[in-house]
Amino acid sequence: MVRVSGVDRERAQLVLAAAAVVAVALAPAVLAYLQLGAHPDVRASEGYDDPGGNAERLLTRAVHDAGTNVTGEYGWSERDAAARATRTALDGRVRALESSRVASGTAYTVTENGSAAAAVANDACPRDPTSGRAFGPCEADGGLVLQDRAGETTLLAAAFDVRVTTAASDRRVTLVVWVVPPRV
Repeated sequence: MVRVSGVDRERAQLVLAAAAVVAVALAPAVLAYLQLGAHPDVRASEGYDDPGGNAERLLTRAVHDAGTNVTGEYGWSERDAAARATRTALDGRVRALESSRVASGTAYTVTENGSAAAAVANDACPRDPTSGRAFGPCEADGGLVLQDRAGETTLLAAAFDVRVTTAASDRRVTLVVWVVPPRV
């Protein structure tokens, strides 16, 4: 039989009281967690698939890369050559996207949207005569929007019609990817 002295008994009671205080302090946090009904992020889960988002990300990267390679390399009088070079740069990536997920049941179809590009060239072409910059006219060439900037051809944007077909859905979207953000 073990006898507990008065000092040990007080220490045991102090430890018990401290444990009770900690339990009472944690109770609201536990209740709040249970009431939130937290569930995992669906977009981050392994089973989530966003084929439209995949197409947008790939086309955005492809257009930015093509715009970087074309801008400043061609004079405004050579804009047709700049458009051809842009299409050549985009072609491989678009074909890769279109064939990327066929085996898993997702088909992509990407075409240039000339009417959306013409609307961008007409309505959202950056013009800022007070800035001292030499921004000239914009011109749509198929789905590409080109602008004369100080005599050089600059790729501003590209417009695409994207169709994503899966077993569950058939989605169509017009996507305008800006290389140079619009400032009208």
